[in-house]
Amino acid sequence: MRTTPILALDVPAAADAIELVDYLGDRCRFYKVGSELFTAAGPGIVRELRARGCDVFLDLKFHDIPNTVTGGVRAAAALGARLVTVHATGGRGMLEAAVQAAGADCGVLAVTVLTSLNAGEVAAVWGRGSPLDLSAEVMRLAELSASAGTHGLVCSGLEAAAVHARFGDKLALLVPGVRAADAAAHDQARIVTPAGAAAAGARYVVIGRMVTAAADRRAAMERVLEDLA
Repeated sequence: MRTTPILALDVPAAADAIELVDYLGDRCRFYKVGSELFTAAGPGIVRELRARGCDVFLDLKFHDIPNTVTGGVRAAAALGARLVTVHATGGRGMLEAAVQAAGADCGVLAVTVLTSLNAGEVAAVWGRGSPLDLSAEVMRLAELSASAGTHGLVCSGLEAAAVHARFGDKLALLVPGVRAADAAAHDQARIVTPAGAAAAGARYVVIGRMVTAAADRRAAMERVLEDLA
């Protein structure tokens, strides 16, 4: 299974995003648009990326009542987003509504536990006792997501191997929090290298600062591709 890198366009304006996309050219053809860029630039940035022949991962992490999520996911699919995220903790009804709204050409990925959170923080937020087994919590949400028919799951590279062993290709795994082996963790608590994510069964990995903050972003993107190869 080939692992596809997705570059995060975590920039404040459409012009910054398009400059980076044009600079990288064929080195990257799949981009993440998250809340910062989408709030600043609106749906037009997705259309611009699609017009350039790029695939778009619209990472807005919908979490609301099923009817509201239906509208949001349907709009994302109409824009041409190839992947869209919803929170698995929204429940089965919301997940099923999202899958139905996405249609055949847009994959719904259920977010399990954010990679910025550690076990203690998750236990506090969810009112659970410590120590909390994060892998068990991710697996529980993976079971829920699979039963709802989602295309895949968002989890850290630390849980990906166990999820892949349980579900195989039934759930496409997207792993964020990807860093170079010698890089700082920044605001992430559970990180992995691109090669580590691929070895764990990730179908997609989200690359951010290891490329966007590099002195030579083309060379950095090429190193990611070599790592995944």
